[in-house]
Amino acid sequence: MRIHHLNCGTDCPLGGALFDGRSVSPFGKLVCHCLLIETDAHGLVLVDTGFGLRDVDHPHAGSDPRVSRPWRAMLNIQLREEETAIRQIEALGFRGSDVRHIVVTHLDFDHAGGLEDFPSATVHVMQREYDDATGPHAGTVARNRWRYSQLDEVQQWRGYGAQGEPWFGFDAVRDLAGLPPEILLVPLPGHTWGHAGVAIRRNDGRWLLHAGDAYFYRGEMRQARRRCTPGLRAYQRLMEVDADSRMRNQERLRRLSIERRDEVSIACAHDAVELERCQAGEPL
Repeated sequence: MRIHHLNCGTDCPLGGALFDGRSVSPFGKLVCHCLLIETDAHGLVLVDTGFGLRDVDHPHAGSDPRVSRPWRAMLNIQLREEETAIRQIEALGFRGSDVRHIVVTHLDFDHAGGLEDFPSATVHVMQREYDDATGPHAGTVARNRWRYSQLDEVQQWRGYGAQGEPWFGFDAVRDLAGLPPEILLVPLPGHTWGHAGVAIRRNDGRWLLHAGDAYFYRGEMRQARRRCTPGLRAYQRLMEVDADSRMRNQERLRRLSIERRDEVSIACAHDAVELERCQAGEPL
């Protein structure tokens, strides 16, 4: 398998380094780190989609806008057609129809906006996440994070329960329908109840875990003491459904990133430095 690391959405929140830990300007840079996996017998597989063409074309249209204005203003979301997964896949010489499967960490608006750009793909998701995203939304965060208009035309959903075989001490959902055994869902509740990581066994035998929003900042992994910027620390608290579950899973991932570093690389969805290192082939 060959793995491409894509940025399918850029946020530039006011606060600079208070968010990303490195910007010298007043505006920071966060990314939507997605994976495109070339498989031998299963076509192309996407992990998350970031923002899609319809988000770019009409983000605020209708009674159920695809991107809420308050969240766009808070994050200073930059909607660019060239950053959509479909356009980047085409630039690599593929067609959108070559994407046969999409595995999502969760269905927040900045992870699921491009699902409808791939109408022939099967979307794999934790069943709890699908139920919460498509059910009644109580509270400001729930009403803004899940957007019906991004999900209502998806035809091929495949939901999974939380129980599975062990993977480095975590439960893992194996045997995803139509996918190779080297791709697993790893339940990581806390950010949402149905949130999961996606683990991929690379050709060299090492694992790559796309941890989604289980953490947001590189300093939260690979070192004994957690370090996070004030802006991202606050945003994680704002978006969490359960603080204890989120912090417990984050601590487990931190131990994994230290103790099994020779076997597992871990990347989150929004840290630009991690994305750049992955794109350059540098170790995390």
